[in-house]
Amino acid sequence: HLMLISNQKPGSSTVKDFEGFDASSDAQTLYNAMKGIGSDKETILDLITSRSNAQRQEIVAAYKSLFGKDLIGDLKYELTGKFERLIVCLMRPPAYHDAKEIKDAIKGLGTNEKCLIEILVSRNNQQIHALRDAYKDAYGRDIEADIVSDTSGHFKKMLVVLLQGTRDESGVVHADLVEEDAKELYAAGEEQWGTDEATFIMILGNRSVTHLQMALKCQPAVNEVVLLCYLPFLVQCIRSVPMFFAKRLYKAMKGLGTADNTLIRIMISRSEIDMLDIRECFCLLYEKSLYNMIKDDTSGEYKRTLLRLCGGDDDLAGEFFPEAAQIAYKMWEISAMSKVQLKGTVRPFVGFDASSDAKALRKAMKGFGTDEDTIISIITQRSNEQRQEVKQVFKSLMGRDLMVDLKSELSNNLRRLVLGLMMTPAEFDAKMMRKAMEGAGTDEHSLIEVLVTRSNQEIQAMCAAYQEAYKSNLEDAISSDTSGHFCRILVSLVQGAREEGPVDLERALVDAQELADACNDDSNAMETRFMSILCTRSFTHLRRVFQEFVKCTNKDIEQIIKKEFSADVKNAMFAIVRSVKNQPSYLADRLYKAMKGLGTDDRALIRIMVSRSEVDLFNIRKEFKDTHDVSVHDFIQVLS
Repeated sequence: HLMLISNQKPGSSTVKDFEGFDASSDAQTLYNAMKGIGSDKETILDLITSRSNAQRQEIVAAYKSLFGKDLIGDLKYELTGKFERLIVCLMRPPAYHDAKEIKDAIKGLGTNEKCLIEILVSRNNQQIHALRDAYKDAYGRDIEADIVSDTSGHFKKMLVVLLQGTRDESGVVHADLVEEDAKELYAAGEEQWGTDEATFIMILGNRSVTHLQMALKCQPAVNEVVLLCYLPFLVQCIRSVPMFFAKRLYKAMKGLGTADNTLIRIMISRSEIDMLDIRECFCLLYEKSLYNMIKDDTSGEYKRTLLRLCGGDDDLAGEFFPEAAQIAYKMWEISAMSKVQLKGTVRPFVGFDASSDAKALRKAMKGFGTDEDTIISIITQRSNEQRQEVKQVFKSLMGRDLMVDLKSELSNNLRRLVLGLMMTPAEFDAKMMRKAMEGAGTDEHSLIEVLVTRSNQEIQAMCAAYQEAYKSNLEDAISSDTSGHFCRILVSLVQGAREEGPVDLERALVDAQELADACNDDSNAMETRFMSILCTRSFTHLRRVFQEFVKCTNKDIEQIIKKEFSADVKNAMFAIVRSVKNQPSYLADRLYKAMKGLGTDDRALIRIMVSRSEVDLFNIRKEFKDTHDVSVHDFIQVLS
């Protein structure tokens, strides 16, 4: 069976050919801008960013004809720093720019593997062949030989395959072969990477992008298997090139310092291809526009030039580009199909002996000083169920309350963390809810996080624990501490009555249309209708509802919530949607926010680490690393 897949797509570049272009006139303008003492940087950046690369090449030629001088040489002389680097890179033909990036990635000590794979997986066959020729012309060397001598193993083999520029670009997909490849990838992955790396390299390096997307959809389990290999960039690129670059740009700018080479490379190479799509993906993934991220992270003429390449502020526009709905739909489809196995980082201790642990803990707290290492070692290596047993045995053997002893022996955050681990999950959640509401001011984010991420059973157990510990009703506490629609959302969630079970497709279509119709209501009615669906339907059902919502409105539910709602209602709705899409990712984001910037939100850090340690902390760690390029372990270590 053959299917003809159209790869045609409306252009989404931010830099296009300039109408009424005159190379000689532009060359004269640039010459005047650099004549005399100092240079007119504003004129230089305005002109160069409003011409396509092909037009820039004509300007270079005209400049040499008119003035007998090398334009790139003059720009290097007149400009400085990152601005100079950016402008000079814009003046190079794309293939020569790629060639220089590859050359820089492999020269000196260490190889910039991310740069190599980023370029080679995202370029089409024609661009790969042009890159090979440009590299030979610029450096008199063979790019394949240089890369082979600088890399090793299966990574080297995959790069060599990509360097051939032989990926199928016919647009014809063989349905039978898609299924066969999906099975082969899965079988090869099950045997662990390295056993059958030839299968991975051959299929991932040569099949068309459409073919590979269908193979990943055909057998969702392949997604997890393939991502275990050492080329997650390749898989991300197959799924969505704009999404891949949105993530790369975010990682280049977040945290301390900016990876300017990566930022420059991507902004230049995608400005004439798919920058609008990348901007849209950026908005879907992160809570700000690419434009504002660049604005906050860079300065001077360098910033102004990057913003020109970016093309516009999506936060200001508040609207979707036509292509964005397709991307949003695909994201929800992937979310609905992904079968992720949740894993904690704390498991029951093998050879557990409650009496032995109780005695060791007593010894660690007896006499002068406290053996904190022993306490930490025992408590963090036992499951919660085992800790409860230790608590009981401690009282039986010693006639003492372990919690009271720990409280008196430990201090500050260590005390809070250890006591949190020693409570049952329901008791701990109840305490977190209490802490979020006591004193002046309410920690709305904590209330949202707990109620959105707990199952019905966990919420009901938490309500019972709250009643037991504080002799009051949690719902009443929430009602007296919050107000309006936000209060109604929390009260709805605290019932622990969210529907469970599989998708009802017919009902999902009705719910999607209900949400679409609600967008035309006044804000009060809209909030009520959104709440009635988002707070009551199962996560599985909501994934399909949000997917169909894209079809109904040509917009993504996240964008609607950001635009139409405000304050705590927006935060609550947004948390539900993020949690439905990928709960470990939502919690990883909460963890990051607890630790970034000045000061650490220790309560949030403790809450997430304790409550998720036996549920999905392993998955949260993975999402954290994927998004922020640093492990949770290293991030915490920097704080201490």
